[in-house]
Amino acid sequence: MTNLFTRIKNTVMADLYETLDKKEQKNPIAMLNQYLRECELETEKVRKLLERQHQLKDQFTREFHQATEMAEKRGRQAEVAQKAGEAELYQFAAQEQSHFAERASRLKDALANAVKQQDELEHKYEDMKHKLKDMHIRRLELMGRENVTRAHHQMDQVIENTTYSDKSYSRFSEIESYLDRVEQQVNSSYYRNTIDGRIAELEKEMKKQESHSIS
Repeated sequence: MTNLFTRIKNTVMADLYETLDKKEQKNPIAMLNQYLRECELETEKVRKLLERQHQLKDQFTREFHQATEMAEKRGRQAEVAQKAGEAELYQFAAQEQSHFAERASRLKDALANAVKQQDELEHKYEDMKHKLKDMHIRRLELMGRENVTRAHHQMDQVIENTTYSDKSYSRFSEIESYLDRVEQQVNSSYYRNTIDGRIAELEKEMKKQESHSIS
């Protein structure tokens, strides 16, 4: 039965990974965005753990100082009671001093361990932030390449697509033909106006010459 459940689990996981692979191949940017969101969540969890570790370290520090101060205080009180001949009071103060000293020793070790763990968490957190930043940069790089690829693909479809050559190229051909017609019209109008003006000037000059000849 266990082997059956294991095979079912492996089959389900294989199908899941295959589906994810297909999604990644189909839309790598979307999958990368999903990975980034997951990494951001994990990074946020570590940040909260680091904050909690800061609080624990501060608590250990306060408890350690309090225990140390109380151990010193009870030690001084034990000396006073001993000098005063108060055996019962001395016994109580000495026991208290021993308890606080033992507690301070234990808290000192706990504080050192908390500081070590805090350093490890800080290093891990900084490393995760760097990796997350690198992934964001990688996403931008992929988005840039994807954008260029799409742009080239779109231009190729418009200009060089052989499958739809009649449709894709016709748009540019229409625009180019239109520009050619406009240019011809402008040139024709320019030449026509230029010729009309030139002929008019020639006729005017000829009339002047004729009038001078008659006179």
